Amino acid sequence: MILVKDTVMFNLIHDFFNCIRSFYKYAAKMEPAAVSYCDEIYKIPAKNLVKPDIIEYMSEAAVKAVLEQPDTTTAKGTRDQFLMILLYDTGARIQELMDIRIRDMHMGTTPTVTLHGKRNKVRTVPLMEKTALHYFGYKNTFYPDEDDYSEQPLFYTKKNKKMHHDTARRFIFDYGVSAKKNCKDVPDNVYPHLWRHTRAMHLYQRGMDLTLISQWLGHSKLETTLIYARADTEKKRIAIEQATDPDSPLKEYLDSKRYTISDDDVLKRLYGLR
Repeated sequence: MILVKDTVMFNLIHDFFNCIRSFYKYAAKMEPAAVSYCDEIYKIPAKNLVKPDIIEYMSEAAVKAVLEQPDTTTAKGTRDQFLMILLYDTGARIQELMDIRIRDMHMGTTPTVTLHGKRNKVRTVPLMEKTALHYFGYKNTFYPDEDDYSEQPLFYTKKNKKMHHDTARRFIFDYGVSAKKNCKDVPDNVYPHLWRHTRAMHLYQRGMDLTLISQWLGHSKLETTLIYARADTEKKRIAIEQATDPDSPLKEYLDSKRYTISDDDVLKRLYGLR
């Protein structure tokens, strides 16, 4: 996880500005003469609060550990494992996965899946060969008589109804808890969207261009995808810092304290005291 310096400063200024607005709103109620000042202040547009760039994702070892948890000798285990494999391989949102129908799976020369995203946006995502093999095993177990153009939902419950994302969320969490016993890299909370972040980070770390990752994830703006670049850069900085000898002359330039901000210092600068 990373916290961007400029974000911290912006949030401090944002809070300070809101305090001024609240004070003049109160003053206008108590003293009519202050109404004109309050009106002038409220003419200044207030920017939305900027959230820190925080990204959680799993290591490849953690992904492997979680995927090994389902008992694939059972139908449920086969379903659960394939769902998580597809969640990781596509980088899909959990609702996008729940909305997949058999006809959306295309197992031609280049296997792909059609995802129906937010605001009815449709995108086609390539699948790894291993994912396609898992799909054939899954389909033979759950849909042996369905053709490739079936409207049936890909994932369903015992009642033959489309699976709800809460069902997937529950067993994904449980497999994460189980996997953490043998792999310390597994986070305390493994949730569906974590697979999406994980896939994006792994693609970026392996050299995929951010523009392609943005299209892969179905982001409407490239700026949304930049969080993965910033998170990876911070991770590399920390790794370099830890690998640098304490006596090295470079150590002072890698000191993580340089990237922290004192709230008192910032406020003093805003007030012109420093």
